[in-house]
Amino acid sequence: MKMSKVLGSAAIASLLLALPAFAQDAAAPAAEAAAEVTAVVDKGDVAWMLVSTMVVIVMTIPGLALFYGGLVRAKNILSVLTQVFLGFSMIAILWVAYGYSLAFAGPTEGGLSAFVGDFSKFFLSGVTLESTAATFSAGFELPEMVFVVFQMTFACITSTLIVGGIAERMKFGALMAFLAIWFTFSYIPMAHMVWSGPGLLFGMGAYDFAGGTVVHINSGVAALVAAIVLGPRLGYMKEPIAPHNLVLTYIGAGLLWFGWFGFNAGSNLEANALTAVALINTVLAPAAAALAWAIGEKVTRGHASALGAVSGAVAGLVAITPAAGFAGVGGAIVLGAVAGFVCLWAVVNLKPMLKYDDSLDVFGIHGVGGIVGALGTAIVANPGFGGYPLDGYEMGAQFMVQLTGVIIAVVWSGVVALVAMLIVKAIFGGARVSESSESDGLDLSSHGERAYNS
Repeated sequence: MKMSKVLGSAAIASLLLALPAFAQDAAAPAAEAAAEVTAVVDKGDVAWMLVSTMVVIVMTIPGLALFYGGLVRAKNILSVLTQVFLGFSMIAILWVAYGYSLAFAGPTEGGLSAFVGDFSKFFLSGVTLESTAATFSAGFELPEMVFVVFQMTFACITSTLIVGGIAERMKFGALMAFLAIWFTFSYIPMAHMVWSGPGLLFGMGAYDFAGGTVVHINSGVAALVAAIVLGPRLGYMKEPIAPHNLVLTYIGAGLLWFGWFGFNAGSNLEANALTAVALINTVLAPAAAALAWAIGEKVTRGHASALGAVSGAVAGLVAITPAAGFAGVGGAIVLGAVAGFVCLWAVVNLKPMLKYDDSLDVFGIHGVGGIVGALGTAIVANPGFGGYPLDGYEMGAQFMVQLTGVIIAVVWSGVVALVAMLIVKAIFGGARVSESSESDGLDLSSHGERAYNS
C-alpha cells in the first residue's frame, strides 16, 4: 500500500516530523524530536528503485508482448506486439503530460481530491533535481523523478494488459484511442483513490501493496467490457482457435515473473527486510498457483499442460500483488493456490458458460485473480497467520474495506470502458476490423507485414 509521495504534502510532512529521530529521544518533546529529523536520500534505495523500474519495463516489453503474442494465431502476432509496444509508448507520454499530476498532485482535501488530483505538475512542472518523494520510513526519501518513472511503468503495463481481451479483431486506431480514454478516466482516478493521501480508498485504509485494484481488477474488467462490446472472433466456439507458439508464451511468462519482482518488491520504495518479504512472496504465490492449476487440470481434464502451468503462475502473481508486503510466506502460498484453482475455473468453466470472448483470458486471470488477491489480502495480513498488517488492523473490518475497493474498481472501470468503447465506435465507424481483414489476419490487414515469411 503506497503513500502519497509528493514533497510538500502537509499530511506526510506532519507524519515525518512527529516521529523521533533516535530511540533514546523517544521521550523528548515533539518539537525537539521534529527538529532532529533530517530527511536523507539513500543511494541504495535509489539504485533499487531504478532497477525495479527497468525490470517492470522488461515485464511489459518484451514479457507481456511475447506472452500474448504466442497465444494468438500466427497471422496476428505482430498486431499484438505492435499494440503492446505502441500502447506502452503512448501511455508513457500521457503519464508525464498529465497522468502523474492528476494521480499524485493536487490539494490534500476538498473538491474532487478524493477522486483525482490537479494539473499543478503538468508535464512534470516542479519536479526538479531537488524535489523528493516520501518513502515508508521517517527521514528517508527518494528523488521525485524516481517515483515518477517507477509509477509510469505501472500505468503503461496496466493499460496494455487490456490488449489481451480484444486481440485479433479490433482496429488499431480504435484500440489506441480506447486506451487513451480509459487511462485518463479509469487508471488515473483509481491510482489516486488507492495510492494518494487524499484518495477515497487510501483514506478508508484499503490495502493494495502493488496494484490488485488499481492494476489487475481495473484492467481485467476493462478487457471484459471491451470484448463484450466488440463481440466474439469469427469462429469462436465453433472451430479451434489455438495458440500458434507456446514457446513464445513460456518465454513471456518467464519475463513477466522476473519483472514482477520489480513490480511487487519495488513497491516498498526502499531496500530493506520488507522488500525481501515482498520478493519471496512473489516466488511462492505463483509457484503454488502453477501447481494448483496443474493439479486442477489433471483432475478435471486428465492432464497438466504447459499453458496451464504458466497461466497458473500469472494468476498467482496477480493475486499476491496487493498482498506482497502484507502476507507471510504461508499466507502467500495459500493465496496463490486459491487463485490457481479459482482462475482455472473462471477460464475453463465461467467463460464458456457466459460465452464472452475475452481472447487471452485477461478477465479470467487478472480480473478474477485480482479480486481473489484483494479480498484475500485482508485475511493473509493477519499476524496470526504470519502477516504484517498496518497498525489498527482488524480482519473483519479490513475485509469490508477490501470488498468496498473491489466494488468501486469493478464499477468504475466497467463504466469507463463501456463509454470509451461507445466513443471509439462512433469516431471510427465501428471499433472492429472487417470480416475479410479478420480472416486475413491483422498483421497483414492492419500493419502490412507478416511475422513469418517462408
